[in-house]
Amino acid sequence: MTDQPVFVLGSELQALEPAGFETEAEFQELLARHPRVLDFGSLSDGQPLRLVLVAREMGVPTSAENGPTYWLDHLFVDADGVPTLVEVKRANDTRIRREVVGQMLDYAANGARYWPGALLQRSFEETCVADGRPLEEAYGELLGDRSPEDFWSMVEERLAVGQMRLLFVADRIPLELRAIVEFLNRQMRQTDVYAVELTQYRGAGDLRVLVPRIHGEIATVAKSPSGRRTTQRTTRADMEEEMQKRLDPAVLRAARALLDHATARGRLEGGTAKYPSMSVYYRVAGRQVPIWTLSLYANPAKDELSFSFGSINHHLSLKGAAAFADSLPPVPGLEQKLEAQREKGYNGWPSVSLAALAAEPNAVEGILSAIQQLMDGQEASV
Repeated sequence: MTDQPVFVLGSELQALEPAGFETEAEFQELLARHPRVLDFGSLSDGQPLRLVLVAREMGVPTSAENGPTYWLDHLFVDADGVPTLVEVKRANDTRIRREVVGQMLDYAANGARYWPGALLQRSFEETCVADGRPLEEAYGELLGDRSPEDFWSMVEERLAVGQMRLLFVADRIPLELRAIVEFLNRQMRQTDVYAVELTQYRGAGDLRVLVPRIHGEIATVAKSPSGRRTTQRTTRADMEEEMQKRLDPAVLRAARALLDHATARGRLEGGTAKYPSMSVYYRVAGRQVPIWTLSLYANPAKDELSFSFGSINHHLSLKGAAAFADSLPPVPGLEQKLEAQREKGYNGWPSVSLAALAAEPNAVEGILSAIQQLMDGQEASV
């Protein structure tokens, strides 16, 4: 923080002196009430970014069975459905140098796994009620022509692929943190990482000036030629074109059977990674649950089908995830990964190569049958 004052010129010149935040709670309250100080950049349609508070002190679980283990200072979201995780520290807190980075990565990794759309929606609406803000007004900034359920499902999907912002906010950003932020921003393709230095100046009475400085933007610009994240999603046509070029007939039939079933019975959602991918949501027990993702990598030998057991566990219980695992067909490579999931509580992404799937007689039919059993069994238990 510089010791130079800033000057406000009205009927006379007034000097505002730099002043720290007295407590971290004061700092946090300021951001919760005035997120505009963190609005930099733009949305995918070019409109200015506007962050909306989902929750202050957002609980972060580390398993599906337990309550929150950690507490994130602030969770915001924008109209593109991109979540923004904010951790606040004052300059005199020594954790601002390196410890806060480990904290934030913990929050991001576990939030991506254990924050379903329904929880985020409830947290947002409870925050609005507590702040005395009408829901219609709050949603007016976010929804467009979408329903609240569709919007929060989109937020959940962005979390699942790691599409989020991580903001470290302090009244002074040390060089050590700035270096880490710029390094992370260069390495992380789906996640933007920033450090925001928010300097406060005080004048006579209640007059305050807040000056944000953003660190990390240069690394973000390097991620895409446009200077902001591209969000073009893989389409079914994209997948079909890529599969026809690279897959042998047996593997192509297996992949098409999976995608055809998803088109008829579920909802396909294209991925945003550099490689083509599509995830499938099936309606189970009255909610849209992500079940599997088909990914086509640069090396065709690595093309795979992966199962979203963390989401299945969260939405449908540990018992439901275990029953689904037991109903999947015995495919070499997948069996061992499912066994590991049993020991870990069904929170990962066990996968099977498309080649192994195509080589095993009736394996695809067995997977589709397991999905049908999951849908029928859960509906019957409701």
